[in-house]
Amino acid sequence: MKKILITGGGGYIGSMLTTELLRLGNEVTVIDALKYDKGSLDHLFYEKKFKFINGDIKNFELMKKIAEKNEFIIPLAALVGAPLCQKNKKEAVIVNYESITNLLQNLKTKQKLIYLTTNSGYGVGEKNKFCNENSILKPISLYGQTKCDAENEVKRFKNTISFRLATVFGASYRMRSDLLVNNFVQRAVNENLIDVYEPNFRRNFIHIRDVVKAIIFSIKNFNKLKSEVYNLGLSSANITKIELAKKIKKQLKNLKIKTIKNKADPDKRDYFVSNAKIESKGFVAKITLDQGIRELIQVFKNNKKKIINNY
Repeated sequence: MKKILITGGGGYIGSMLTTELLRLGNEVTVIDALKYDKGSLDHLFYEKKFKFINGDIKNFELMKKIAEKNEFIIPLAALVGAPLCQKNKKEAVIVNYESITNLLQNLKTKQKLIYLTTNSGYGVGEKNKFCNENSILKPISLYGQTKCDAENEVKRFKNTISFRLATVFGASYRMRSDLLVNNFVQRAVNENLIDVYEPNFRRNFIHIRDVVKAIIFSIKNFNKLKSEVYNLGLSSANITKIELAKKIKKQLKNLKIKTIKNKADPDKRDYFVSNAKIESKGFVAKITLDQGIRELIQVFKNNKKKIINNY
């Protein structure tokens, strides 16, 4: 049994991760203000090994007191996405960067930190070349910059692991429909139409359950993985936006796909990513885009609950 602290544990990834860690018998403390979904952790309050603190990670003194009681710290709380960070610039720096430096300064020697950042730091990659962990980071948004800056701080410490996440998809207890795959499927189900601009922009994707599995893998194999940065994505899911839309059409035959010209994508990311480094350590993402699309079609067909996104 491990004692684990998750900030933002009620969020999209956090609610799924917390659930699985408790199922495996760990003692989990979550700090979250539950800004977007008050009920994402309701199914866990029955669990004896679950502790919930309704709090703000900007309260650095509170964070210090909570963090020192746990072996593993997984800081998921963040202002996620370019639009949200652009709208709240000062808070983005405090939450995405300063909260991480505060945690690192208060880490004891034996404590371990697992940090999730974004592979959006690669910006625009070379057309016929995969980005790997040695590729130059060229973030093109404040969101990407704050996460890259925090990763640089994390890399200076021995007892840490950093994952650069591909674009996540799949169902969660705290659902998001702004993520690209989730968004395309929701529009396909509700409107029978996907408008695609910058159709040849490239992305890597990963199912949320594979993200959870990777974090659990890193807890179990911490000493083998520590002091390193890893891309985390599904290697078979390096595809363009138009290819993604066509994958959805295979399952929703009547779907109309409309390519929009002369409209710029506000998220300028365009790259393929190599996941060879984490795969060489023994973790391979396996849940396919087709499986995730099938799942999401059912979610959006059968659950009409209003989803409150970050922006």
